[in-house]
Amino acid sequence: MKKTSLALLLAVFTLLSYAPLRADEGMWLAMLLGKLNEVDMKAKGLKLSAEQIYSVNNSSLKDAIFGLGYGNPGSNFCTSEAISSEGLLLTNHHCAYDLIQSHSTPENNILEKGFMAATKAEELPNQGLTASFLVRMEDVTEKMKAAMGNGTAYQVQQQIIEEATKDTHYKAIVKDFFFGNEFYLFVFETFRDVRLVAAPPEAVGKFGGDTDNWMWPRHTGDFAILRIYADKDNKPADYSTDNVPYKPKHFLPVSVKGIQEGDFAMTFGFPGRTERYKTSYSLLVDFEMSNPARIKLRENRLNLMKESMDKDPKVRLMYAAKYAQISNYYKYFIGQNEGLARLKTVDLKRENEAKFQDWADKSGEERYATALKRIEEAQKAMTEYQLSYIYLQEAAFGAELMELAYEFYDLYDLLKAGNDTKEAAAAKEAAINAHFEEYNTTIDKRVFAKLFSFYAQDVPKSQQPALFESVVAKKYKGNWEKYADKMFASSFLTSKERALAFAKNPSLKAMESDLGFSLFLDVFNNYRQKIAPAIGQSQGALMMAMRDYVEGLRAMQTDKVFYPDANSTLRLSYGTVRDYAPKDGVQFNYFTTHKGILEKENPNDAEFVVPAKVKELIQKKDFGTYADKNGNLPVAFITDNDITGGNSGSPVIGANGELIGLAFDGNWEAMTGDLVYDVEYKRCINVDIRYVLWTIDKVLGGERLIQEMKLVK
Repeated sequence: MKKTSLALLLAVFTLLSYAPLRADEGMWLAMLLGKLNEVDMKAKGLKLSAEQIYSVNNSSLKDAIFGLGYGNPGSNFCTSEAISSEGLLLTNHHCAYDLIQSHSTPENNILEKGFMAATKAEELPNQGLTASFLVRMEDVTEKMKAAMGNGTAYQVQQQIIEEATKDTHYKAIVKDFFFGNEFYLFVFETFRDVRLVAAPPEAVGKFGGDTDNWMWPRHTGDFAILRIYADKDNKPADYSTDNVPYKPKHFLPVSVKGIQEGDFAMTFGFPGRTERYKTSYSLLVDFEMSNPARIKLRENRLNLMKESMDKDPKVRLMYAAKYAQISNYYKYFIGQNEGLARLKTVDLKRENEAKFQDWADKSGEERYATALKRIEEAQKAMTEYQLSYIYLQEAAFGAELMELAYEFYDLYDLLKAGNDTKEAAAAKEAAINAHFEEYNTTIDKRVFAKLFSFYAQDVPKSQQPALFESVVAKKYKGNWEKYADKMFASSFLTSKERALAFAKNPSLKAMESDLGFSLFLDVFNNYRQKIAPAIGQSQGALMMAMRDYVEGLRAMQTDKVFYPDANSTLRLSYGTVRDYAPKDGVQFNYFTTHKGILEKENPNDAEFVVPAKVKELIQKKDFGTYADKNGNLPVAFITDNDITGGNSGSPVIGANGELIGLAFDGNWEAMTGDLVYDVEYKRCINVDIRYVLWTIDKVLGGERLIQEMKLVK
């Protein structure tokens, strides 16, 4: 798992964006449903009130929705939902993949065979994992805008957070929306003892693998079960055998009634990021530069990893989660570029921008009239450094030793300042052990040499770290494989024994002379001193221009209902169960069944292996009470809900507030969804809850969990 601090550090510029409502488009703030969406939602079939979905004073649906993360509730990586009065959480298998892998060994490979805790005592703890639900949110726009006007925004933001959490154990964040045109406070309760309860075999939870990823039709049982534990007062607590199952304010009843085309469906979760107000200038950079670079670097990295994984089952297990994470967005960037070309998104943006400019010129507001020109200029300046930013992320930190080097950076700072290092050095042992637990020297060495050779080849020479020329080019004739041979043979970053020994006796001289750490310093400092300031200056100008542009768009279209772009805050999207026709002569149904599992089965392809027990049950048609009216076992279905990354694990909720499915993917034809909503093709791919229940009950033998849920027939 990548360190959150590193991820935040590298995310130097991230553009948020927003779009007007079209069709079932929109990721809506729950607090505003009554004002903006309730009438439309009820017209589509919702039987609940907005108060039943979001309430501060009473139990509501929001109280069952938990973001999964590692401490900070503002940076959830997936969504989960409470499905019992004893803190049982449902999420995706791919969200829990790291957890399952970490508990697996060659002797007891639960990733491969699946897992079901026979009792609560056998449920497995996960260090650092947290689950947070939204206690309340509040509009703080007036306070923050006043603070922005007098230069005290940071201080006021901290004051708002302190006042919201005073005398409580809550955590809070303030997020901006519409590029600083609105601000909201979010207060969370965060639980620190979250245990693994059950997971299907990988051949079920990841059935179809990379081939089916982002595709429909699907036959993937992408789910896992967790449980929140709390202290005796039902409050968050660190892991302890004395903790007891948490009693949520609300949990979702589980429907076994089934779904029909046209049924109301809503998703409720923590979507990570969309960029739907990105202008044509930025989209063109994505299409022509950013995405191709990321595709190239990830493809080479994946190929090198797979070669080693295919040769050794132990290496495959060790690198399974890393490979899946890299591969997921490798395919995403490919699909996004195909979609941008197919939809002619840049051309459409230019048409809309021309209409805006015509309106802005007549508005009498200079900030509107000059917004697009300022955006163009700022984006042009940022583009000069775009490859440096991408190659730092994807190439430099694509080498795992660089991540470990970052772990030692605080120790380097202390040594350089002449400060005591005893406490910092002692803390390194846990990080070193965790790093080398899932580390293969052969893979990292080959990946390092390949990615750094691309770095030296593709990034402008004037923006490269000095060591590239002064050492690698001169001493090693630009041969990164030779440099890798020398470095991996000597650096403390490439050996657990050397790293532990160094941590016990650290020295500034040793760090600066180490081939691995000195390279990290040069790459990192080059970025901080030469690249980041240039990007930051342009980014500031871009953000100010985007604020005016978005404000102008809202002023121009007063009859439109605008929603804020996804930014890891709790959102609801709503729509219906709905099929689609991706191309001429092809019509996709809105659901899949057990039949497709056996149709796709290929014992010689790891992605399409069907576990013996699953095959036996299907052949016997032993579907229990989970079969549909035609005697088939439902597996997955699609809706036109608006989702993105972070929505993984989000519940799909029916008209009466019951759980009908679990969101886990989007479809290939709408891979531009983070940039523009495709009215015709956008679909949310979901596991049918009946397939989840069948797998728990019949495949894993988890009848105790079924009895714990509230089933609605």
